[in-house]
Amino acid sequence: MIEKELDQYPFSLLGTAGRHRLNQGTDLAYYEPGDIILEAASPSDYVYVVHKGSVAELDVNAPDGRSQVGVYAAGDLFGAISVLNGKSRYRFRAEQQTLCHLIPAALFLELCDSEPEFGRFFRQTLAEKSQRLAERREGGVTLAGFMLARVDQCMREPLVMAPKATLRDAVTALKQHGVDSVLIHSDEGFAIVTKTDLLTALVVNEQTADTPLEAAAERQLVTTRPDDYLFTALTRMTRHKVARVVVMAGEQAVGVVELTDVLSFFSSRSYVVGLEIEKAESLDELRQASERLPELVEALMAQGVKMRFAMDLLAALNGRIMAKTFGMVMPEEQQQACLIIMGSEGRGEQILKTDQDNGLILADGQHWPSCEIDARRFTETLLTLGYPPCPGKVMVSNPEWVGSLSQWQQRIHDWAGDVGGEGLIRITTLMDAHCVAGDNRLLETVRSALFDRCSNDDLFMAHFARPVLQFATPLNLFGSLKKPQHGIDIKKGALFPVVHGVRALALQQRIRETSTLSRLEKLVAAKVLEPGIAEDLGEAMELFSELRLNHQLEHLHGDAMNIPDNHIVVQRLSSLERDLLRDALHLVSEFKQRLSRRFHLEY
Repeated sequence: MIEKELDQYPFSLLGTAGRHRLNQGTDLAYYEPGDIILEAASPSDYVYVVHKGSVAELDVNAPDGRSQVGVYAAGDLFGAISVLNGKSRYRFRAEQQTLCHLIPAALFLELCDSEPEFGRFFRQTLAEKSQRLAERREGGVTLAGFMLARVDQCMREPLVMAPKATLRDAVTALKQHGVDSVLIHSDEGFAIVTKTDLLTALVVNEQTADTPLEAAAERQLVTTRPDDYLFTALTRMTRHKVARVVVMAGEQAVGVVELTDVLSFFSSRSYVVGLEIEKAESLDELRQASERLPELVEALMAQGVKMRFAMDLLAALNGRIMAKTFGMVMPEEQQQACLIIMGSEGRGEQILKTDQDNGLILADGQHWPSCEIDARRFTETLLTLGYPPCPGKVMVSNPEWVGSLSQWQQRIHDWAGDVGGEGLIRITTLMDAHCVAGDNRLLETVRSALFDRCSNDDLFMAHFARPVLQFATPLNLFGSLKKPQHGIDIKKGALFPVVHGVRALALQQRIRETSTLSRLEKLVAAKVLEPGIAEDLGEAMELFSELRLNHQLEHLHGDAMNIPDNHIVVQRLSSLERDLLRDALHLVSEFKQRLSRRFHLEY
């Protein structure tokens, strides 16, 4: 009776015997429009697979007009969680003449026990299901393993010397051991001295060979942990413009990872592009490197690289492009000002180049008569590098996004008092600010002023969080789409509630990180979110971002019909992708309810 559905995921996980048992033990039932198939809070005798028609999933406790949380169409499965949990959370009602395959609960549970892969699918978290999706993609298994290499697979043992050792001792040790850096250890912790540091000390600063080594040491280390992903270490090297990171296990330095070691480990085109950006000495060279970023994005996605890695890498590369542009365009004496990027770039969550969202923070008393002219030239230069202008004019060419430290602090005060106008939008934009060039301390002072004004103001926080309810979660579109242009707006209905909801919680908790994934980690540490909820929200965001990106890449090649960039057509997804998307949208719906209670948004 169910032969066609057996070829679909997750039934394809069953072995021959399991498929035979399922085929023999399944019945077929007919339902008229309006029939209740499964009632909320009731045990389920069956797992249902829709053969024809559609079934609405209803929250009986939701306010009027919000009860429908999902629609199931041909090939979709429901009721499994109800069987596993003992009762159904929602009501399921036939929306039209509907045929469903009925899998008896006892048979379903037997198959879950006897067929581990099949059973695991229904008991998995969203994170685990997402990993399964990655593994099913062509090339995903091999490359996923490759990209998940850990730091301890590539690090070399550190060369550690006493701080009283001399520059001569260090030169001798580096030559003897064939390395490019040495660590020194004192009561103050660890510091690093590189070959470049030694040359600077001996040649530029004209220090003697007997000078203590600590005189040439750098104490602001860029570090990583042995169990961090090697890809993460690579991203940090790019972001901090260094050629090595120190591996720390607690307070102990246990290794050093050199860029040359990593490049031999990763024969990836990503760092070829990264090196081109670093070596660029003119705007033309920078433009050539920048033009290769879409090609890199396509390569990363085609090879199955996990979304968060791709976002981290592209954010670092885009940040370096903007930083180098700032250095080339702006007067050298003014480069202590802080260039900030905001929006998805500030959060490090944009893959393809997006609109310019940037601003400039000047130190109080900084004299820069040509600032307006220079800022306009910077904006125009970014245009030539492929970064379109911001429709809202959030750019340094707009004087409203340039100012001294005191001016920014006053703006925050004014914006926070204008919750009914543009002020709320501007606070939201500023929350995601990330420094890409200049003095980061200026931004952190501005961020402190933002927290001081807003974080403990309950009325402001309610206004700030309320936009998460602005767009309906598009679960009700499943199964009802007839034309491609009716696709789900994945940005408004899915991505935005997660990003902004997490942003609101981060503001309330004074969390300084700007990426959604980093904010989620901090919210877990602050016991605001449970670890499982945070992990699933992160996976949901990655899924939405990946589906959106894949559609945008189709647009680049003219293969996406006439569907807006942010719209996803459910029918064009695989059965596993649809299942994951539905699970993720359910999670978004529940997250919005949690935010409503926390910030009293229903009143």
